[in-house]
Amino acid sequence: MILEVAILNVKTGQSTAFESAFRKAEPIISSMRGYISHDILRCVESSDRFILLVRWERLEDHTEGFRNSPEYLEWKRLLHHFYDPFPIVEHYSALQTVSA
Repeated sequence: MILEVAILNVKTGQSTAFESAFRKAEPIISSMRGYISHDILRCVESSDRFILLVRWERLEDHTEGFRNSPEYLEWKRLLHHFYDPFPIVEHYSALQTVSA
């Protein structure tokens, strides 16, 4: 499992519109191959900041499958104009642990 992490800084005063647009965009990402689940959380200290956490089966499901899909164009149309600055997206995997 790969965890996509994006901190979303929404332009001041546009959080309500962003939340509405995100609700429209959720079915897009959740329908993609390799998608497992997602969470979006609003920052307590800064109400125009959100964190998006998306769980993918493989890194390529996000970086190639989703980002190169026609559906991604609609995702961009709905959401990308809200960000300032544009988010940095990173991917994380679980550490391999060894039991004693």
